Amino acid sequence: MKINLALRELHRSEHKLALTLSALAARHTTDHEIHHVAHDLAAWSENHLRELAIAGRCYGIGLNASPRTEPLTSPLQAKLSELLGHRPEPALMLLMDLRHLHRVAAGVSVDWELLAQGAKAVKDPDLLATTERCHPQTLRQLRWANAMLKVLAPQVMST
Repeated sequence: MKINLALRELHRSEHKLALTLSALAARHTTDHEIHHVAHDLAAWSENHLRELAIAGRCYGIGLNASPRTEPLTSPLQAKLSELLGHRPEPALMLLMDLRHLHRVAAGVSVDWELLAQGAKAVKDPDLLATTERCHPQTLRQLRWANAMLKVLAPQVMST
């Protein structure tokens, strides 16, 4: 069944989103809003991974419910963030990181939509309910990245 493929791909992309958010939080510890919100949003993706693992069992696939979502380099990135403080270079890096986050979250959103359509096609109300619980949070992750880009881009690009 192609639902298996969609579940595996969504699990992979959701894991990448969790890693991206965790890396963003680690790289930008001096920007408290970015750090804390990115950390909270990563927790949403971690929850989505658990939900996908449960859904995968119904289709006979084993998905890791708790893969590592903290990059190995997080302590180093956090220390570098503290050392660089509020210099202009980290602001440009933040813009680049948010741009990357936006693209990853958009991909995850598409994957949730595809899985929802597949769940409708195979008439799986439990899988559809999972998509209806998780996809709105992914859309909120995407909107947050977009809003931060809109707020920060004028400041960063004009200095």
